Amino acid sequence: MDERECHMSSRPMPKLVLMTKTPRMGRVKTRLARDIGVVPAWHFYRTTVTKIVRDIGEDPRWQTLLAVAPFEGLTDQGFFPPHLSRVPQGEGNLGDRMGRLMSQLPAGPVVMIGGDSPGITKAHIAEAFKTLGQADAVFGPAHDGGYWLVGLKRHPHVPNIFQNVRWSTQHTLSDTLQNCTRLNVVTLEARSDIDTGADLEEWKAALTTQGLL
Repeated sequence: MDERECHMSSRPMPKLVLMTKTPRMGRVKTRLARDIGVVPAWHFYRTTVTKIVRDIGEDPRWQTLLAVAPFEGLTDQGFFPPHLSRVPQGEGNLGDRMGRLMSQLPAGPVVMIGGDSPGITKAHIAEAFKTLGQADAVFGPAHDGGYWLVGLKRHPHVPNIFQNVRWSTQHTLSDTLQNCTRLNVVTLEARSDIDTGADLEEWKAALTTQGLL
């Protein structure tokens, strides 16, 4: 092995974290369930997360971790692939949980996504990690004011960017960016999170227009 190969093999493995929930009916996609019903919302969640894991979770360019809530007493009936590592999200709001994982995971860049944005591909994740080669932070903006992806280089330190954020509002991304004023930030393409019945219908209409549904 030459010097260049030694240097490449010593680089920390990038980590993709999927923030997900144990698939319990009535406990997932509750906002969507209020519009379309508990069973359809549960089915949408299972289908979306399964596809995300299948499409991007096996890529050798990064290590995929499933950050699951609740973690204790986990009974998923084989829903999560057994070969993918699982870690607990822990307590607190979304910012507390993401911030804790960002600070505690082993060295290397980390990209986080949720199970709310169908159609995330390997190309999106690869672009995010490539961006972190130059930037300190990367965001995938959502049309509702949140974000479908967030990533941090985490070198030479791990910034805490998730404090004082109004989660699940139109201010979520802007609040988070207020914590990034000293960082080099890059944003990716805007996508839709599916949180409500209106979001779902808009997404289906877009797929129909593209001939994908």
